[in-house]
Amino acid sequence: MTMNRRMLLGAVPLVGLLPQRRSAAQSADGTIRLGALTDMSGTYRDVEGPTGTACVQQAVAEIMAETPGLKVEIVTADHQNRPDVASAIVREWFDRGGVDALVQVGNTAVALAANTVAREKDKVHLNTGALSSVLTGAQCSPNLVHGPLDTWSMGHATATAVTKAGGDTWFFVTADYAFGHALQEDASTFVRAAGGKVLGAVRHPFPGTTDFASFLLQAQSSRAKVIALAHSGGDLINCMKQTQEFGITRRGTKVAGLGTLITDVVAMGLPLAQGLLMTESFYWDLNDRTRAFYNRVKGRFERPTILPNSLHAGAYAATLHYLKTVRAMGVAEARVSGQRTVAAMKGTPTDDDAYGAGTIRADGQMIAPVHLFQVKTPAESRGAGDLLKLVETVAAEQAFRPLADGGCPMIRA
Repeated sequence: MTMNRRMLLGAVPLVGLLPQRRSAAQSADGTIRLGALTDMSGTYRDVEGPTGTACVQQAVAEIMAETPGLKVEIVTADHQNRPDVASAIVREWFDRGGVDALVQVGNTAVALAANTVAREKDKVHLNTGALSSVLTGAQCSPNLVHGPLDTWSMGHATATAVTKAGGDTWFFVTADYAFGHALQEDASTFVRAAGGKVLGAVRHPFPGTTDFASFLLQAQSSRAKVIALAHSGGDLINCMKQTQEFGITRRGTKVAGLGTLITDVVAMGLPLAQGLLMTESFYWDLNDRTRAFYNRVKGRFERPTILPNSLHAGAYAATLHYLKTVRAMGVAEARVSGQRTVAAMKGTPTDDDAYGAGTIRADGQMIAPVHLFQVKTPAESRGAGDLLKLVETVAAEQAFRPLADGGCPMIRA
């Protein structure tokens, strides 16, 4: 197995390349090492991938500029959307690479695999790349920080609004893995709570489905008013293209992209995506602070047309808060125990330009307001980056699943 291990440069000062193998004794050199584990080549490359890593790099650059004595390195690897590959990389990083904290770590199956290793090795797991609410539910961990967006918050905002607006019968087209299952389950709860009905669902293989015809025909035959797409990235884009080819929306059926992020809207283009309701916790043009963050980080992106989504901005926010905590604790103390460091993160309010002021709950969920957006029509857009209009904002306290309802063992205890 070949891993992509390289320093991320730019504004981050060069502090030396990692050797291929590093003993625990050698790692005690005062340098904090972050392992950015992400999809560099698959379905979620644009959704999370290199853009998220660029946001991690931005957070490192900012904290090192503020604290010249703090040394931080970043190593990266492609998990290939395979939990076994992710586990092997994470063990290598923790056992011989001197890595102190994981960041990004999507998709959900990969996140769950990494979560197990991080807890076993008592390291920090900053999960900003997977969306399943199970990470702060049954699979919560004292080593984990998650968010600030999940399937519960996405389903809550989108499903509730669409159902109350008259879309009271639903059919789900769902990616057959943990993220899709959680998105469907969470959204179904809110459809029913708003007085709607779920008429059925069909699951498609993940990853790599390109032909959604049979799944969409099943959805159409149900006569549901809303076809809910419980997937994201390439799956979402391909499925949306085929809904247009079949003329589904022209017949009055609504399509709800439950896992839609702004990166998907950019890939689809406004003519295809216009009118979609979607939920994000971050939008680059939301306020002065989000615009300031975007203007600082955009020079690190692979292409000038990239717009960061909630996962990318979350990678920045989580990394920045972690490094602030390390600075306050001291590097040596922070490296003693990942659980202890995460506890300190929970005990300190968060504040950054991507999300503003916030907190981390006892279950590890980063809490911030969540926004329901509608994709603009081409006529409404003022330019290439002007894609979304704000429909409503759900306050941070109401945006996420109640703490007592998630089934997190730490909360029960």
